[in-house]
Amino acid sequence: MVKMGIFQSQGLYMKQSPQQVLLSTLLQLPILSLEQRIKLELEQNPLLEEDMEMEQEMEQEMEEKHELEEKELKSEEDEDGEYDSEQEYNEDRDEIDWDTILNDENNYEIKAPRDNSAEEYRPPDVYQTTLPEHLLSQLHMTELSEKEIVIGEYIIWNIDEVGYLSCSVETIAQNLDVTVDQVENVLNMVQRFEPPGIAARNLQECLLIQLLENPEENQLAITIIRDYFEDFKNKRFEKIAKKIGISLDEFRDVLHEITQLDPKPGTGYVSLYDTTITPDVIIRNENGEFKILLNDWTIPHLRINNQYKNLLLDKKNTSKKAKEYIKNRLESARWLINSIHQRRVTILKVAEAIIRRQREFFEKGTGFLKPMILKDIAEEIEMDISTVSRVTNGKYVQTDFGVFELKHFFSEKIRRDNGEDVSNKEIKDRIKAIIANEDKQYPLNDSKIVELLKKEGFNIARRTIAKYREQMGIPISRLRKKL
Repeated sequence: MVKMGIFQSQGLYMKQSPQQVLLSTLLQLPILSLEQRIKLELEQNPLLEEDMEMEQEMEQEMEEKHELEEKELKSEEDEDGEYDSEQEYNEDRDEIDWDTILNDENNYEIKAPRDNSAEEYRPPDVYQTTLPEHLLSQLHMTELSEKEIVIGEYIIWNIDEVGYLSCSVETIAQNLDVTVDQVENVLNMVQRFEPPGIAARNLQECLLIQLLENPEENQLAITIIRDYFEDFKNKRFEKIAKKIGISLDEFRDVLHEITQLDPKPGTGYVSLYDTTITPDVIIRNENGEFKILLNDWTIPHLRINNQYKNLLLDKKNTSKKAKEYIKNRLESARWLINSIHQRRVTILKVAEAIIRRQREFFEKGTGFLKPMILKDIAEEIEMDISTVSRVTNGKYVQTDFGVFELKHFFSEKIRRDNGEDVSNKEIKDRIKAIIANEDKQYPLNDSKIVELLKKEGFNIARRTIAKYREQMGIPISRLRKKL
C-alpha cells in the first residue's frame, strides 16, 4: 500500500549565484568570443558604456612607455621596469550601498598590462559561432550538477575540428580529479547533442551514435557497424553478408544507409581552427625574467552611464518602476565589469603558476615539458580545478617558441626505468619520430615500437602505444606500408 502525504527531507545541493554563472561563462570564452559578448552586453544594457577617457589614458601611457624604452636603449641604461602581476580582487558585498556606488568614479577596471601593438595585430574579423560554443550552449541547457558541467566543458574543449574527442576519458578523469565512470556518463550525454555523431572517440562510435538515433529502423546497419566493423572497414562485404544471413543486394541497401551518415560531424560548423589564432596571453623572456601580457587590447573599458546614475539619485522625479529597472540593469553592469576584472586576475595567476612549474620549457623549448595536471595548478593558486579548466581550455599563449594552447602544458606522467618522470607528450614525440624514420616497405608495428622505447628506458604497454598513435592520427603499420 502506497502512503500519500507531504514529507520533508534534507539534502545538499549546489546552486550558483548569477555572478558565479557569469564569471564561469566569461572564464571559458577565448578573447574573440569575449569581445563579442561585451559588444552584445553594450547593446542590451543601457547602463553600460565604453570609457573613452580611460582608453585615451591607456594609449598615452603606452606612448610614454615606448618613448621611455627608446631613451633607455639609446643611453644603454639598465633600469628595472618589470611589471608586478600580483592583483587583488575584492569580493562583492552582500548588502549594496547604491548611493556610494553611483557616486564612486571608480569604474572597477584593472589596469593589467596589454599588448596593443597595431603592427602585430589587426582588428578581428566578424565573429561566427564556433563548434565549441554551439555545444556549450546545449550543455548549459541540460540539468546537470556543477561537477558534471565542468566535465562536459572539458570534453567539449577537447573535441577536434572534425568532431572527435581528442583525448581519452582516463586523461579527463585524471585532470579533473573525478572517476572514469563520471566522465563516461557525461560523455554519453554530450554525444546526444547536435550535430549527430559528435564527441565520438573513433569512426565506429561516430557511426553508431548516428544509427542509434533510430534503432528500430537501423537494426541491420547497427549490427554491421557494431559487430563487424573491421570487416566493413576493409570492405569484406561478402563475408559480412554471409555471416548475418542476407543477400548482397540486401547488403547494398544497408550500405547505402550507412554511407548517408556523416563521418566528420564537426566540419559543418565554424571551428576555432578555421580562423587565425589570437593568443589570450603573451609570455616574454626578458633577460631571465618572464613578463606576462594580457592580449586584450581590443576589449573596451567599461563604466556606468552617468545619465542613469543621475536618474537613480533623483529621488523626486524618477518613478519607482524606473528606479527598479535601473537598479537591475546596474547590478548586471557591475557583475559584468567585476567578472571581466576577475577573469584577468585569474588568467594571470594561472599563467604565473604554469611558468613556475614549466620554467625549463619557457627557457629552453618544447623538449623540456614536465608532467603536470590541472590539480597541480589548482592547489598551487588555491582555486578549484573547474576554474583552472575553464581558464586553460580554448585559450592560447604566445611564447618565444611559438603559440600553444594553454592545455598543451598539461599532460600525464610516465616513469622511466631510472625513476625520472617524463610527460606523455615526450613519448608521443618519440613515437612520431620512430615512425617517421621507419622503412616504409617494412613499417614497424606497435610491438616493435614498444621494444625500441624499452631500450630508451620507457617501459610502456603496447595498448598505450596504440592509444597514443591513434590520438596523433597515425594509422596501423599495414596501412603505412608503401610498395
